Parts: sequence; C-alpha cells; structure tokens
Amino acid sequence: MSGVRLEGIVKAYGAVQVVHGIDLEVQEKEFVVLVGPSGCGKSTTLRMIAGLEEISDGDLTIDGRNVNRVAPKDRDVAMVFQNYALYPHLNVADNIAFGLRIRKESKEHIAESVEEVGNILGLTPYLERRPADLSGGQRQRVAMGRAIVRRPKVFLFDEPLSNLDAKLRTQMRAEIKRLHKRLGATSIYVTHDQVEAMTLADRIVVMHDGRIEQIGTPMELFLNPANTFVASFLGSPPMNMVKATIVAGDTGPVGEFGGQRIPLQQLPSLQNAVGTQVTLGIRPEFVSVADQGAAGRVDIDVDLVETLGSEALIHANLLGEPFVIRTDTVGQMDILDGISGFTIAPHLVRVFDSETGQALPGQVLEQ
Repeated sequence: MSGVRLEGIVKAYGAVQVVHGIDLEVQEKEFVVLVGPSGCGKSTTLRMIAGLEEISDGDLTIDGRNVNRVAPKDRDVAMVFQNYALYPHLNVADNIAFGLRIRKESKEHIAESVEEVGNILGLTPYLERRPADLSGGQRQRVAMGRAIVRRPKVFLFDEPLSNLDAKLRTQMRAEIKRLHKRLGATSIYVTHDQVEAMTLADRIVVMHDGRIEQIGTPMELFLNPANTFVASFLGSPPMNMVKATIVAGDTGPVGEFGGQRIPLQQLPSLQNAVGTQVTLGIRPEFVSVADQGAAGRVDIDVDLVETLGSEALIHANLLGEPFVIRTDTVGQMDILDGISGFTIAPHLVRVFDSETGQALPGQVLEQ
C-alpha cells in the first residue's frame, strides 16, 4: 500500500522547534490537504516527507518502509512546487521527460510516456514550446506532467496554485481533482487557502504553530470544528465569534450578551454551567434574517450589504465586533437594506470554552 505515516515527527533548527511531534496517517489513494496560516509548519512537514528537510525526531514511513534516512530520489515521491521549477532552455516535452532520462529509460518508453501525459493534461499542442511561451496555468500543468510521468507512489503539492490569478486557480483546482480521480494516486497537498482545502481534500489537516489542530473531512471540520482556531480558519466568511455568559432560560440554557440572548442546545456540559463565560460560534450561512418581534431575535447594526449575485454578505456590528450574515438575494432584495436582526436555531450554535477555545463536548452536527 502506498500510504504515508508520520509518527511523532519533529523538526527543529537548533533550539527552535517548528514542528512539534505530529502524527498523521495518509491512506493509499487518499487526497489529504495540509492547511494553515503562514509559518504553521505545513510546508516544512511536506518537505520532510519529500526528503528535502531532515527529520529531527520521529518516524516517517512510505509504503510501509521507514524513509528517515532515505535520499529524496529513492523515496518514489514526486513534488510539484509553487514556482513551477521548469528548465527554461528545454521545451515542454523535454521538461516532462527529464526525470525519465535521468533514470535512463528507453527512448520508446519516454516518447510513449510524454505522449500519454500530454493527452491527459491537454499539453499536446504545446510540447515543442518553451516555458517562456506558456501561460501560468500551462506551466503548472507541465510541472504536474513531469511529476505524473514518473508514476510515483506519492504526489506532493507545495502551494502549486498560489502564483495564478483567481480564474486560473479555479480551473486548476478542477483539473487537479479530475487528475487525482483518474490516477488514483496518494496525494498530499499544502495550501494556506481554505477554499482549496475544502474543494480538493478527502481529508483536511488543520495546522497551527507546528501542531495539528484537527483532522477530518471538509464537512466534518466545517460543521464540527474542535476549537475556535479551526472554526475561524475554515469557512468563507469565517465563523462569527460572540462572547457570552451561560444563563438559565425558560426551556434550557441560553447564551446572554449585552442584554440579548441566544437559546442553546441541551448539552450535558451546560447543565451546571450557569454563570460560565463561553464563546458562541455562529456560521454566517446558518443565520436567518428576522423582522422585529421574531422569537429569539438578536439585534444588530448593519454597516454594509455586499451583493454577490444570487447571495449577499451582510456586514454588521454586534457588541462592537464584526458580524457577517450570508443570505440569498432571490426574492428578498427589497428587504436587505432594512435588516436589523437575525435568528439561529439552537443546534446550529457552536459553544466553545472561553479560556481554552475548545468546543464543549456533546456537540455533533450531522451532515
């Protein structure tokens, strides 16, 4: 099986530790995305898998073999870089074939492999061109072609789309997803773009300060974030955070803030929590705009309505903090400018410990 296992992986530069003993298992044919802010250790982790960074401690196995001391060229992995890393003096065909020539493959095998990859990636018309004559998206396809042609056990992607414009990024995301389904290869992909992570991944690994915060499918992490960092990082716009105090309501626990209240689900962890300070997490997509007098309504001060075609973002203020609502425009364009409040179902409110940032136990929102 062409899986990858990281056990207690540490990376230190002298006394400074940048990756803190992470554990991760990537299954054969799985597409896993490492995501997090700049400096969180995701690219360093990828480079350790590739063999471009030495592992300070822990064990790394690929296809069941420990590769801690194995040279990059002998790990049977292929890496696609952010800056394409193409040879400017070689044409597309020769760039794709470079690795095969180094391995002294036969001319017939090289020609067949380049033709096959050219067809897969739509590069056949450009095989005689040099990188300078290609667009950014075409260059990235060449970089992927050079990786594919080797038929490695594991594909590694280090922010491959960050140099492309928004339209090209969207196109290339779709191409990478189709390519993964076609090849069925084990893939590990690094990005700081949570949209890329949500659209590409079978599972997402959220990293922060050299540690793994949470691992799960895109929807698992979106619906059930383990802490405020994951909740704020995944989602566009991110989850709204509201500081509140737990009080007893007529039908159960309530989050109270600034004289307003939001009913909460009946969690065992809230039964004896009256007076406890918490953070309420509210997804912009889960909010319903509400008229005056609606039961459970929360008042907000709207600053701006940003219309995006079929939907709109309502930028508001709640207790001096930004609060965003995502709503449909169809059938309600005439009321958007008059919005001054919202409601949300109790089971859609995520409750976090205000000190640790961890989600209170017992909250599971089904997909």
